Amino acid sequence: MTKSMLIQLLGLSAGGLVIIASLPQILKIIQTKSTKDISLPMYIIQIIGIILWVIFGFITNQMAVIITNGIFLILNLFILYLKLKHG
Repeated sequence: MTKSMLIQLLGLSAGGLVIIASLPQILKIIQTKSTKDISLPMYIIQIIGIILWVIFGFITNQMAVIITNGIFLILNLFILYLKLKHG
């Protein structure tokens, strides 16, 4: 395995763990329909940060950053949607 492949695997693994970590939050919101303990400003700031990571990935041509943060962005936008829907 080349150094480049190892670096990509590391990035995909790190991003995958972040994605997996957000799934319980989504499931809990869907089950309880409650978002009272979720900070709206925090999620907005986090989404902006993720968008910047995706842009960074495109600028530096890092597929692991683009893929994992793209998925993480979708999940966070879904949480934001649920926060706005359920208050």
